[in-house]
Amino acid sequence: MKFWMTLGLALVAGFAQAAPQSVCQPSPFADTAFFLRGTMNNWAAQEDFAFQYSCDAYYLNVKLDADHDFKIGDAAWRDATTVGKNSRSELETGAKGNLRLRFAGEQTLKLVFASGKPVLTLGPKTFIDPNARVVTDPVALSLQFDTRALAHKKPFGAVVAGTPIEFSVSALPGVSKATMVVEKRRMEGNQEVLEYTEIDRISLVNRNPGSLGGSAFCAGQGGARAVGGGHGAECTATQTPSPREIWTSSYKFDSVSVYGYWFEVEIGGVTYVMHNNRDPVFWTREKGSGGAGAVDFKPTASRAIRRFRQTVFDASFKVPDWAPDVVYYYIFPERFRNGNPANDPVPGTAKYHDHTVELHANWNDKPWVPGTRDGSDAHFNNDFFGGDLEGIIQKLDYIRDLGANTIYMTPVFKAASNHKYDTADYKQIDPGFGTNADFTRLTAEAAKRGIRVIPDTSLNHTGNDSVYFNRFGNHGSAGAFQGGKVNPQSPYADWYTLDPSQSDPAKQYKGWSDVTDLPELNKASKGWRNYAFAADDSVMKTWLDRGAAGWRMDVAPWVPDDFWRAWRSAIKQHRPDALTVAETWFDASKYFLGDMFDSTMNYIFRNTVLEYAAGGRARSLYPNIELMREAYPPQVFYALMNLLSSHDQARALHQFGWHADTTDPKAIAEARQRLKLAVLFQMTFPGAPTVYYGDEVAVTGGDDPYNRATYPWAGQGGKPDADMLTTFKQLIGLRNQHAVLRRGTIDAPLYLDDHTIVLLRRHGQQLAITATNNSPVEQTVAVKIAVDLQGARWTDGLGAAKFSFSNGELTLTLPALFGAVLLGSDPQAQTVGTQ
Repeated sequence: MKFWMTLGLALVAGFAQAAPQSVCQPSPFADTAFFLRGTMNNWAAQEDFAFQYSCDAYYLNVKLDADHDFKIGDAAWRDATTVGKNSRSELETGAKGNLRLRFAGEQTLKLVFASGKPVLTLGPKTFIDPNARVVTDPVALSLQFDTRALAHKKPFGAVVAGTPIEFSVSALPGVSKATMVVEKRRMEGNQEVLEYTEIDRISLVNRNPGSLGGSAFCAGQGGARAVGGGHGAECTATQTPSPREIWTSSYKFDSVSVYGYWFEVEIGGVTYVMHNNRDPVFWTREKGSGGAGAVDFKPTASRAIRRFRQTVFDASFKVPDWAPDVVYYYIFPERFRNGNPANDPVPGTAKYHDHTVELHANWNDKPWVPGTRDGSDAHFNNDFFGGDLEGIIQKLDYIRDLGANTIYMTPVFKAASNHKYDTADYKQIDPGFGTNADFTRLTAEAAKRGIRVIPDTSLNHTGNDSVYFNRFGNHGSAGAFQGGKVNPQSPYADWYTLDPSQSDPAKQYKGWSDVTDLPELNKASKGWRNYAFAADDSVMKTWLDRGAAGWRMDVAPWVPDDFWRAWRSAIKQHRPDALTVAETWFDASKYFLGDMFDSTMNYIFRNTVLEYAAGGRARSLYPNIELMREAYPPQVFYALMNLLSSHDQARALHQFGWHADTTDPKAIAEARQRLKLAVLFQMTFPGAPTVYYGDEVAVTGGDDPYNRATYPWAGQGGKPDADMLTTFKQLIGLRNQHAVLRRGTIDAPLYLDDHTIVLLRRHGQQLAITATNNSPVEQTVAVKIAVDLQGARWTDGLGAAKFSFSNGELTLTLPALFGAVLLGSDPQAQTVGTQ
């Protein structure tokens, strides 16, 4: 849920060129530390992203690939030392808008305050960090540990509690001592609390002093690196085996949690750490994507250590069996279809807080934004188009024919706004959407077509205009903040945090993230928990009984873990096959231990695939995917809600360059093709692919609310893109037809370069090789194929691939901005079957 507005359009590198300084100047902000805070680190103030002042400017060396939103600010987000974007798309101190740049590898950010005005430039890496310590010792550089190579860590990935794990670190002779440090992680809220507590130190044993480590350990230029990903490792053409020592240990994680571990190594009297790499992970505060680690001098502060992370989950953790086969159709109900104009909100009669609503006369209007001179009033989120449950019911055949089998829809319960996250009554469908009976009818009609329905709500906050809070007096007399005053006699009083001692009514209650429209619920309240999920007639159970197949839970990180544990227990006892989905945007491992959620909205997947399809370097982006394959239990990995667009982020086509003012046919054609590439990857990858309504007919739109445009029904004057719809149907149909694309195993890529990703899937006797190319020109790659697959027979799943097999290699020619799907069967299974 993101209900607020973001300002302006993307910025480009080189906002302005600062005049060169001939004389060094003192720092204009004395000892204030500035940090790069954005999607690369979940907006945290971290030492790795701290600017250094040198002579005339603040400098920061970064290694990032992708578009990132950010601001520059101190640790406290003080306005006087926060650099953002103003309403004129200019850099300004104290401005609230996010900046955006496309980063490309190792670069330097330079921040200058010219006559008090901030000037930011991004260019090649030129800043020499005076505090950087470079490891030069050849033995230290030879250290290697790769979390995804079985030669280093076995078994692969997340494990059940009590599973022994074998660890091996390799190096040239010269290591005098090696120790594995094991820590337990504590993470709370939106990663605001993130700390590790040491629980064990294990001495590693040198198993073969001075001997040859074997082909699993290869030394190359710039240090050693294990090659592979979950099935062992081997030398590349540029690497040669060298005499290596292998230091080993075994450890058993007995309890369910997310752990951290790293290695402390002594060489020649100097202490080094072998820890996680420096890869940023989208929206995640911890750096390190797993895989090959990095060697550094042991830092003075333990917080500077980048832990390898280990997920340990409950052996009884089950995800509903139907989850891997899901294809979601994701609906913002107010904008999908108006099936019953009789229930449309009526301006002058229907209320929005203490004023009224707006109703668009034209279904194909753009959503209105106050202050943009589009004819709207001064209030956000109160313009309506009339979409409703009847409209969804009328288009169930369309959804089925598209190939989707599960509807996820944003909240439909009574609420003042058009987005409905400001709940007014959890047990009533909003009158603008229909009735409770309409919800039951929707789930019943959907079930007849093989479609499940998963609703959404927030148990973190209600609306201030609700039966429970009732700030404006629109709902009787029992509200906890009745008519704008604290009401201690209300049965809902302990559901909220109230402070009648404050003179300002807006400060007499706690709003979620300081948003007064959304009073935050007291999740410790027994009364609230009973009402929400524990009682027989609770909100959760009531709607499951009315046909819901599960729940998507809004802003999950803001709700305490103990609440979610009790919530999951109640849900699963009531309906064991209900699917539980969290809204998280970062590495969500902590929610997948068996005691909270089955799945999440996979924004890491979204960001990675959109960046890749937009032309980003595959080899730099794919580690985000590998992180999840390793960190998430497999039953979760195959149930992740793999979206491309959402009601909280700009649509995919907008990300690919098709904006409201775009008229260039070439730019539009390229954006359309890049979306097809992204959908190809989405539909052939494990997890539950998610189609945001309208993407399939080329609806575009930027940040909220333009990403919430209406579906362009032809009968209502819209222009749906028939060609895009055909492509979506083809790719969804391919997935639905072949279980290997839904349930097939997956390992590290068979092949990965800047443009191409080639993956192998296996499911029983079925095989699939999927390949994508994000280059604007055709690409030909040669891929080594395992011996046991060289006798397989392959067919072209999309009908346009060029491929051949010879001498154990697959030669594959991939079309520009698209790819190929090869389908085969296990040759060994064929042989057995003919005996």
